[in-house]
Amino acid sequence: MTRLVDRIDALHARYVDGVNAAVAADDLTRAESLATAYDVEVTQLVAEHEGLTHLLPLQRQGRPDSRLRARLRRLTQHRAA
Repeated sequence: MTRLVDRIDALHARYVDGVNAAVAADDLTRAESLATAYDVEVTQLVAEHEGLTHLLPLQRQGRPDSRLRARLRRLTQHRAA
């Protein structure tokens, strides 16, 4: 059985490639969309692993940065400078 952390790392790697390609193409709307999709997918993955899917969808105040969203924010800030 695959460990949860390994599944999350693989998911993250897939999305990073997509976000990097979108940023390289100067398509920040697509990059943001991918970051949002990652947040949803990783939350679903963890909820399934923990048997807590009945708590979904999560209702959040604000939007905390995932690793991918933080990376996107840094990339867009760097490009804007």
